[in-house]
Amino acid sequence: MIFSTLEHILTHISFSIVSIVITIHLITLLIDETIKLNASSEKGMIATFLCITVLLVTRWIYSGHFPLSDLYESLIFLSWSLSVIHIVPYFKKNKSHLSTITASSVIFTQGFATSGLLTEIHQSEILVPALQSEWLIMHVSMMILGYAALLCGSLLSVALLVLTLKKKKICFVRGILFF
Repeated sequence: MIFSTLEHILTHISFSIVSIVITIHLITLLIDETIKLNASSEKGMIATFLCITVLLVTRWIYSGHFPLSDLYESLIFLSWSLSVIHIVPYFKKNKSHLSTITASSVIFTQGFATSGLLTEIHQSEILVPALQSEWLIMHVSMMILGYAALLCGSLLSVALLVLTLKKKKICFVRGILFF
């Protein structure tokens, strides 16, 4: 009971923090980069990362297996993976617009995981025999980390395409390309 309450609290705290972080990122993108706002958003993502980490560890202790056995746990782990991708450039002191993409991806995956659509699967259950293997941790965690990297790369390429098209003022009208 205490684990599920702690899990519920941590999920909503991390979602609230990442909501504030994405708002700060949108403000800094639309208006001007303000150093204080940018630093607070990075600290907010670190707090989100820590909340999700504690959430995953709590779920691991409570269920007795690595939390990757259902959609809810996989989405939470995907949010954790995206926050790791967000934090790596922060510690390397590289300021990039990757943080806006990863923060928005975290908020969407956290939002879907905590939405009312998945309330039945929030409860941890015993693993099916096919998942009771030592390979669960390595295989599924690397697969979800790969999904997170692929998602960030795809969103970055779409953002680059949009910025390039906007810069060159290329216009598409009914499938015809105008320069």
